[in-house]
Amino acid sequence: MTATDPALTALAQGWCALSLLHGRIEAHIERALQTKHDLSVREYSLLDVLSRQHDGEGGHLQMKQVADAVVLSQSATTRLVTRLEDRGLLERYLCPTDRRGIYTNVTEAGLRLLEEARPTNDAALREALDEAAGTPELAPLVRVVESLNLPA
Repeated sequence: MTATDPALTALAQGWCALSLLHGRIEAHIERALQTKHDLSVREYSLLDVLSRQHDGEGGHLQMKQVADAVVLSQSATTRLVTRLEDRGLLERYLCPTDRRGIYTNVTEAGLRLLEEARPTNDAALREALDEAAGTPELAPLVRVVESLNLPA
């Protein structure tokens, strides 16, 4: 295969379309969350991921797992956790069975904000997908996203 190979060109174009769709969706949701709830997309995602923790087996996530879930480095995730903790939306505590481990939980205020912001996030996602569906190169990707039925 060469750099001008049609298969590589098609892959590159597909990747560009996927990147464009992601960027448009993220920017649309970011504006809506910032305007209505003073939350960034990353902050919303972090609250959402942490709100799904539970006390059962494997129910609490380590910082690396949280970082992977919100697609950030561990250091960026730690800074994000600190910002939300400073706002009273998250709290950290020592693991009861391993004093070296630190867990992060969403506070009641964080859960309230998340529940208030969830309809905004969902509506902005729907709007962004509907808008992208009108763009010929993005329409097939929108259909794929809409057809996915993944567990939360």
